[in-house]
Amino acid sequence: MSQQEQHIELEGRILTVLAGTMFRVELDNKHQVLATISGKMRKRFIRLTAGDRVKMEMSPYDLNKARITYRLG
Repeated sequence: MSQQEQHIELEGRILTVLAGTMFRVELDNKHQVLATISGKMRKRFIRLTAGDRVKMEMSPYDLNKARITYRLG
């Protein structure tokens, strides 16, 4: 992978559902990030609610934002 394509994969739990498909997610180390849903999940109409465990991708440059890529349950 090139430097531009590298990302950090983490798991967390959705705390609150915000407007515009944005979510407040708490990581396993109690750090909170603002996450948005990925395009493939939007296309497949995957519903996310508070309390769901999710898998996310984060950029190493901005550790306060993430993209939700998978719903674990």
